[in-house]
Amino acid sequence: MTLPPTMIETPTQIVPDGIANRIESLGTQIQSLAARQQDLADLAGIAGKPEWSRLEIFQGYLAVGVVAFLITLLVTPLIRRMAIANGVVDHPDERKMHRMPIAYLGGLAVFLGIMGAILFSYIATDPRFGALITFHQTEHLVEGGIPLPVPPWILLGITVIMLVGLLDDVVGIPPRVKVGGQLFAAAALAYGDVGVNVAQGVLAPTIGKLVGNQSLTWVFDLGTDLPLIGSHLEINLIYWAGTAIIAMFVLGACNAANLIDGLDGLLTGTTAITAAGLLVVALGLAMVDYGKLDATRIILSMALLGACLGFLPHNFNPATIFLGDCGSLLLGFCAIVIILTLGDLGQTFLVLAGLVIFALPIIDTILAIVRRKMAGKRMSDPDSDHLHHMLLRALGVKGAVLTLYAFSALFALLGILISETKARFVYALALITISYITVYAIKIARKAHLEKQTSDLASSDEPEGKPAASASRSSSPSEEREPQDASV
Repeated sequence: MTLPPTMIETPTQIVPDGIANRIESLGTQIQSLAARQQDLADLAGIAGKPEWSRLEIFQGYLAVGVVAFLITLLVTPLIRRMAIANGVVDHPDERKMHRMPIAYLGGLAVFLGIMGAILFSYIATDPRFGALITFHQTEHLVEGGIPLPVPPWILLGITVIMLVGLLDDVVGIPPRVKVGGQLFAAAALAYGDVGVNVAQGVLAPTIGKLVGNQSLTWVFDLGTDLPLIGSHLEINLIYWAGTAIIAMFVLGACNAANLIDGLDGLLTGTTAITAAGLLVVALGLAMVDYGKLDATRIILSMALLGACLGFLPHNFNPATIFLGDCGSLLLGFCAIVIILTLGDLGQTFLVLAGLVIFALPIIDTILAIVRRKMAGKRMSDPDSDHLHHMLLRALGVKGAVLTLYAFSALFALLGILISETKARFVYALALITISYITVYAIKIARKAHLEKQTSDLASSDEPEGKPAASASRSSSPSEEREPQDASV
């Protein structure tokens, strides 16, 4: 069959010659207009923002991490000498791994590295210093045409946490004072609206839809003008729920980091991995110009990562200096601040991704609470059944630390996948991993508890003469340890 000369055949349909020519002509005109529009936009200085890759954004902010690394690396030996000169050292005992006094105050060096890097990010915005930082393209600019730097309320919280830990390391302070300092730092975040919208993604589509008010905000007319309040009272349930979550997150993260800081280089290394995972998430959000805190997240992640990497050579086994409460509380606080900023626009799944990245200290803390509850102990009572203690008995110090580094990297990867895909299989994989670690650790702790109960029951059934002999035998190891401790 021969087609008429006025028709052409395509793989999918038959288009008349006239229409095909017109389509081709329109395409040419569109391309010409697009090129002209781009030329005019370039001349007017309003050209569309280019698409930046993660690597390009990372390289733009890399100087922040380098500054934090160098400051921490170089300042740590000076802090160590100062701690030793003033007797701020951790003395060995039967629960600790080291057999000689080790300097505290490593957290002060980390603080100086983080704050120095943040200060550098402020200076880098001054045209007189040149392009020290290449900020990513964004529509969320502040005065001066730059992205929002780290807000002062975050700096206040970091400083308060550091001072609380420093006082505890040097002179010792009651637990309630430490908790009060952490709550003050949380209040500073809430006052600066850092993380207050974290509950929006859960409350708005549930309670908000149920009551027909997804903003969950009510304004009441007071009928008179009251001091400090005015004539109207506004109640924002999302804000107050977010404030309560901030307080819980800060308390939980600070103390979780403190609990896992039990082996040389453990907390420093796992926090570096956590910071790297959060940095990948932050760079991904900056690629799509997610919100006004994009630059803040990247700078904080860079500063935290650089400071941890700068401190790790001094803190890895065999350690010459410890973080102390000053450092452990500080690292936990910085990590949770970055996680809270992920919920700035109410995207709760991003906060969940951040918590998965930070999962290792959280799991260890939950296990400690369950374990001590099972043993009938107080929450503040120490024990030697943390995750790192279990691995220590099987793998040694370095083996245990490196194994937990691997677990931390696994959680970081899962958190990144959650932030990128929101795929259900990733949530399931994270749940399975966390559940397996939790059940296995509880099983070991329960076994140890039952063995202790059996041993105590057996000793109580022995004749009267044997306990004395048993006691005399059990005392000999401690008698052998005492000269060793004294010589140290």
